[in-house]
Amino acid sequence: MSSASDARLTAAFVGFAAATRRRAPLYSRISAGIAESPLVAELFREAPQVARVPANLFAAVHDRLLADRSARLADFYPNLVADPDPGDPVPEFLAFCAAHAADIGRSLANRVPQTNEIGRSALLLAGFGRLEPGPKAHLDIGASAGLNLMLDRLAYRDGNGWELGRSEVVLECSVRGGEPDRPGLAAGLPVIGARLGLDANPIDIADAAALRWLEACVWPDQADRFHRLEAAIELRRSAPVEVVQGDAVDDLAAALGRLAGGGVPVVTTSWVLCYLPAERQAAWVAELARLGSAADLDWIWAEAPDQVGILPVPESLAGSVHTVLGVSSWRDGVRTDRALALCHPHGYWLSWV
Repeated sequence: MSSASDARLTAAFVGFAAATRRRAPLYSRISAGIAESPLVAELFREAPQVARVPANLFAAVHDRLLADRSARLADFYPNLVADPDPGDPVPEFLAFCAAHAADIGRSLANRVPQTNEIGRSALLLAGFGRLEPGPKAHLDIGASAGLNLMLDRLAYRDGNGWELGRSEVVLECSVRGGEPDRPGLAAGLPVIGARLGLDANPIDIADAAALRWLEACVWPDQADRFHRLEAAIELRRSAPVEVVQGDAVDDLAAALGRLAGGGVPVVTTSWVLCYLPAERQAAWVAELARLGSAADLDWIWAEAPDQVGILPVPESLAGSVHTVLGVSSWRDGVRTDRALALCHPHGYWLSWV
């Protein structure tokens, strides 16, 4: 990789440290401390551009710690020990990376984060709530283990008295703004007539190593996310959903075809298009538009405009680092786009715009 590429990697770790300071202090401290480390650049040497993100390194290290918690580094992880070490984790992190450089480098070259964040179901629910009534055929792109395909089987609260659904998996999402006669995220749960996930590398929940990678992508400071993930996986076991392997662009039409008869197709993306290079993002939205010109279709998106340039956001949100929730709809070949809300990327809050 070029020095310019290494400089971008350094900038990514510096930015990650600032962005995670409040919600993930462990990763924030480590990210700031290793940003300029030559070892980090070397670990990413064989990684494709889409995988050269801080979260991928942290997941690769976390995955090894979850498999073997005897390493000294584990003492700094709040999800692995009851009384985490308050000292400086950077030396131990770099030592661990050096000791396991071959395995970590291989992981970075062949994997990307699989953050099947169940909290994003709250954001998708808000999008479904702004669609026309009637049965929906839900296709989730980048579905991973398919957890967000269960959004109609979950329960939701906004912390202000609004509740919806009954489930052992309860999502808390603080809702800001909106209209007095439309409290909370949605008036009701959607009617899902058919559902399917599409992912380049689906997670098989019967595969212990694959499940460990899913857990490794959760930040260790956030125990609530671990507990939600575990509960959602158990719900997924009791009420299976189907996720097929395929390309987001090339296999989109075939995936939608499998949902025929289930209702108006609704395609959802939540922090997945950022893992496609710019040309594939453009190809994906072009393919979606082609399909929408031939049949009614909705697309609910929860993505960051600074990473997904093809998002149909208003000029005021172009290039924004915030997660924006929106809906694009095709009816009789005519497309409309609506930006609905600014959101926390993991679904902790939503602010209607």
